[in-house]
Amino acid sequence: MKKRYVVAGILAAAGLICGGIAYYQYYQDAHAGQEYEKIKEKVVTEESEETPKSIVEIPIDFQTLQNMNPDIYAWIKVPGTVIDYPIVQSGTDNSYYLNHSVEHDENKAGAIFTEDYNTKTFEDPNTVIYGHGMANGSMFDGLHQYMDRDFFDQNKEIIIYMPDKILHYQIFAAYLYDNRHLLQSFNFDNKDIYQAYLDMVFGIRDMKSNIDTAASVTADDKIITLSTCYAGMDNRRYLVQAVLVSIEQ
Repeated sequence: MKKRYVVAGILAAAGLICGGIAYYQYYQDAHAGQEYEKIKEKVVTEESEETPKSIVEIPIDFQTLQNMNPDIYAWIKVPGTVIDYPIVQSGTDNSYYLNHSVEHDENKAGAIFTEDYNTKTFEDPNTVIYGHGMANGSMFDGLHQYMDRDFFDQNKEIIIYMPDKILHYQIFAAYLYDNRHLLQSFNFDNKDIYQAYLDMVFGIRDMKSNIDTAASVTADDKIITLSTCYAGMDNRRYLVQAVLVSIEQ
C-alpha cells in the first residue's frame, strides 16, 4: 500500500513539474521580444525635418545601445512588418545569440545576429542575418509574410541603420531553402560562384517562393540574406534576400 502512495506521489510531482515547464515555455513564447520594445523606447527617435539634408540623421541612439552591449553594431527595420531590432555579433561564440537577448539574458527568442563569417560593415558580397521566428509573431517571424505574393510586391524595402550611415536595400527574393550554412557552402568572394548562386535563386519556381524576376542583381552587387526557421521543418530555412540600392552618409 505504501508503495502505491509513493508512486502516486512521484507521478503527481512529475505532473506538476511538467506542467510548470509547459507554462514557462508558453509564457516565453507569448512574451517573446517584449524586452526589445523597451529598448526601442530608449534608443529610437523620430527623424527631424529640421535636420539639414546634407547631414544624415541616424534615428538610433547607438551610444546607449553600445553602452548596453558593445556587440550591437547595427539596427534592422523592415517596413510593413514588426521587424525593428538591433543587430549583434559575438566576438567569441557564433551560437551565443541563438538563446541570449542583446542584454545577455538567457532567452529562447535570442537576438537578431550575424556570425563572424561576415564583417560588421555590410561590405561582404552576402551578409547573412539570423533570427528566430517566434509563435507570437516577434523577431523574424514577420519574414513569413513574404510568402504572400501581394505582400511581397508591395513591401520591398529593408533599412539597415549604422552609427554613421543608413543602408537601403530592395527585396528581390523570398523562398524556402534547405538548412545548409550559406557562408560555408558558397564562396561569395568568387564572382563566378556568386553569379551561379544568384542564377540559381532567380531560377527558383515553386509555390512557396516569390522572386522578382525583373530585378537586376549581379555578382558586383552586395546583398543581405535574412534567415529564419520554418515551422515543423527543422531541415528547412525561410530566406528573404535584398540588394543594396543606396547609402545615406
